[in-house]
Amino acid sequence: MCLLEHRSYYNIMVVGMGTITFRLHDCRSLKSKRKIIKAIISRIGNSFNVSIAEVGANDIHQKAIIGFAIVSSSKALINSKVDKLFNMAEELGLAEFTDSEMEIVNL
Repeated sequence: MCLLEHRSYYNIMVVGMGTITFRLHDCRSLKSKRKIIKAIISRIGNSFNVSIAEVGANDIHQKAIIGFAIVSSSKALINSKVDKLFNMAEELGLAEFTDSEMEIVNL
């Protein structure tokens, strides 16, 4: 028997991934940007136990794009955590939350 034929017997892995875009006002150097981004990544990572990193706009002083991924066996749990993660990112007040994207994939 092939594993794929009997996939319903196994839990399906659900991966939630997304990006958050921030605008950093009055940020005039990459050093000051990294300090802010490090604080955002550390607070979100510690609160939600997600994999998180800066993934874009690395050399732009006033913009940051952070990517994250969460793994679970439940799509509902992923949705809930991502909603809370977006809310926290917006409420941190360390940078202006300007955009977010998310995708959920069943594997």
